Amino acid sequence: MRPTAALAALLLAAATPAVAAPAPLDAPLVMTDMHLHDPWIVADEASRTYYLFTRNEAAMTGDKRLGTMVYASRDLKHWTKPKLAFVLPEGLWANAGAWAPEVHRWKGKWYLFTTFHNSKAVIGKVGPRETYRRGTVLAVSDTVDGTYTLVRGGEPIVDKAQMTLDGSLYVDPKGKPWIVYAHEWWQMVDGTIEAAPLKDDLSIAGPARVLFKASEGPWVVGQKQPLGDTVFVTDGPELYRSKTGALLMLWSSYGEKGYVEAQARSKSGGIEGPWEQLGPLVQRDSGHGMVFKSFDGKLMMVLHRPFANALGKLYEMRDDGDRLSVVREATELDGEAYPTHPCVAGHSSFDGVTPGC
Repeated sequence: MRPTAALAALLLAAATPAVAAPAPLDAPLVMTDMHLHDPWIVADEASRTYYLFTRNEAAMTGDKRLGTMVYASRDLKHWTKPKLAFVLPEGLWANAGAWAPEVHRWKGKWYLFTTFHNSKAVIGKVGPRETYRRGTVLAVSDTVDGTYTLVRGGEPIVDKAQMTLDGSLYVDPKGKPWIVYAHEWWQMVDGTIEAAPLKDDLSIAGPARVLFKASEGPWVVGQKQPLGDTVFVTDGPELYRSKTGALLMLWSSYGEKGYVEAQARSKSGGIEGPWEQLGPLVQRDSGHGMVFKSFDGKLMMVLHRPFANALGKLYEMRDDGDRLSVVREATELDGEAYPTHPCVAGHSSFDGVTPGC
């Protein structure tokens, strides 16, 4: 006798092993409690857990060592106390930094990109400034939340004679990895965003190419330095492939009212560009953002605001095909400890044109 559809469904359910629900998290923190700068969120489908990486803060972990800490959440609102995911070993070339951690899945492992420097390791002089070692290093772990260990002895991915920071992994349509990074204004005066091809072990495979200069952003304001010169800042590149195949980049610099989260678009659809500037997404001392998909399918962006004593801010985003747009600040998640950008409340333009934005 053939079973009915309902009976068949019951039999199938009985034969299918139950998937255990993730163990509950002890998550007493909300974003207004959390020290963070240059936030990076991994939405880990396997554990249905969001991991937020940022520079270690002794006030949060009780550990003064230089490295990366990670918070965890199941709902983007309630977060665990942070734990150390990576500690820079003593005796290496670097003694400061731990900026802009990014975590990516690559070839079955998790890789951490994070930037360190050492002001006493002088490498030359540009105008009135001595340049010194600054660069993004690579560390690896079997698990997303660490512990991460250094790759290649902690040497920077990019040539150590260059002052670079905020290295980000981009994988092109052919599956080839690239590092995209900011070449520091300290050395360049007019900071650049550059990209270099990588081998499968994430070491450099070829020469870097300049994608654009900071001053190409019409909204970018030069920063007068104590020694008298004016410089232009590039920070925090992250690549995003839109639903129509457009290659977009989030990046940050300074505008008329502080730090700014902006976007650019490749006219060719490839990393080589040429790149055109699309203007600010969020202003008023907000920046160094990245986008991710929430477990309910929403496109989200996290950034920090303000630049000093920063807290995390979450935005619901929209993929318009040729660009990203801000839908709203998710104040029910981030707590809105600082006044929101005036454009958010009215869902107005974020292109930097609307008066008062």
